[in-house]
Amino acid sequence: MPKKYSVAFIGFALTFLGSVLFSTKAIIVKKAFANIEIDALSLLTLRMLFALPFYIMVLVVTRQNDASLTARQWLQLVVVGLLGYYVSSYLDFEGLRYISAGLERLILFLYPSFVVLINAVVFRQQIQKNQRIALLLTYSGIGLAYAGEFNLYHVEPGFFMGGLLIFLCSITYALYIVGSGRLIPLTGATKFTSYAMLAATAGIFIHFLMRHEASSMITVAQQHWVYGLMLGIIATVLPSYLIAGGTKRIGSNNVAIISSIGPVSTIIQAWWFLGETIHWSQLAGTVLVIAGILILGRKKQTKE
Repeated sequence: MPKKYSVAFIGFALTFLGSVLFSTKAIIVKKAFANIEIDALSLLTLRMLFALPFYIMVLVVTRQNDASLTARQWLQLVVVGLLGYYVSSYLDFEGLRYISAGLERLILFLYPSFVVLINAVVFRQQIQKNQRIALLLTYSGIGLAYAGEFNLYHVEPGFFMGGLLIFLCSITYALYIVGSGRLIPLTGATKFTSYAMLAATAGIFIHFLMRHEASSMITVAQQHWVYGLMLGIIATVLPSYLIAGGTKRIGSNNVAIISSIGPVSTIIQAWWFLGETIHWSQLAGTVLVIAGILILGRKKQTKE
């Protein structure tokens, strides 16, 4: 196999595996809520507790030749980090209390379309024809899937609240993506992720200490720590580095396209591990959402 193709294959494999591991997050959270008595904030705190040492280690190793940032840029980095890993994650965990993992992943995958809309409104970037088609497809897909879930679960308490929380999560994550795109050139992707994780973890820990006693995190049952470990390592640290490795080899546009396997992976895992029903409207909605993401990815690739 020529070196060029072997590098591309490795990049594809890393990205594919990273995307699948990222999609396990919703499954682990749903299993935790079903099997142990824990609130979303405590579960999120455990996740960050296990993930943080790895990001600190990477930051220490890569700190040499660090780019100097202005006070305003540091503030922007902190705000973006809080949006991406604190606010967005907290909304996501809370929303998963009320809706299925499959629907959560589909609503969350609206974030590429929100990135387009934010850039259009804030930075006056014109929405192209292909982007309009992509937006129509993604929102139609979510609407179709939501209608199917509504018929199955609308009588469940908190169904509408759960959908709203994940919708807000998608918006805050889109804000994180827009902000990261402007800050990563100043710091590099690895350092940016580590700095953003530090800022978010500080916000999560402060929030936790305002709601709980610090000792409560030490005295939690071993089973709680197991879920925190799985969330921190399997669904956070490992996929983040796998995706970074894939991006280095095949580029961010190809990574964005391959990552669209996420909703499919979540739906299959939710059916296998959680016993969630797979219905035709969910499958059709998934196809439309992925089609929209592929069009957005192709548009970026053509533009570059």
